[in-house]
Amino acid sequence: MTSDSATDNPTPSVLFVCVHNAGRSQMAAGFLTALAGGRIEVRSAGSAPADQLNPAAVEAMAEVGIDISTHQPKVLTTDAVQASDVVITMGCGDTCPIFPGRSYRDWVLDDPAGKDLDDVRRIRDDIKARVEDLIAELDPPPDLNARDRPVPATRAGTTTR
Repeated sequence: MTSDSATDNPTPSVLFVCVHNAGRSQMAAGFLTALAGGRIEVRSAGSAPADQLNPAAVEAMAEVGIDISTHQPKVLTTDAVQASDVVITMGCGDTCPIFPGRSYRDWVLDDPAGKDLDDVRRIRDDIKARVEDLIAELDPPPDLNARDRPVPATRAGTTTR
């Protein structure tokens, strides 16, 4: 949770950033919005936004029941970064402003621009898996308290608490 909103709003927030905000970041935002069910605030932006979404990304997402067709590419702003707890870049990490207290990650993903639908589906599926991992990290199931969480094995194959 952002320090500015931690007392007002305990909902974690994520900003997805790619160059054009027309493919990868839009698909990631679409998945996070659909899969987190409102438990995580979602934003997306681009360092050099396109005029419209990548039609293949829109089609690939529609195939899995997520409609991003009404989304519009947005320019990356310092306000969007400051308002986010986690900033995930996809090919444009050095254009993103850095602020203390934020978590920055770079997802290395192919750019769907100019790719055929089969390639975009592969990218979409990779993004979905990463978003599912992100949800598990930011919003663990409420019934898993510290006592019930799986304990990682040590090198000897035993577990530690």
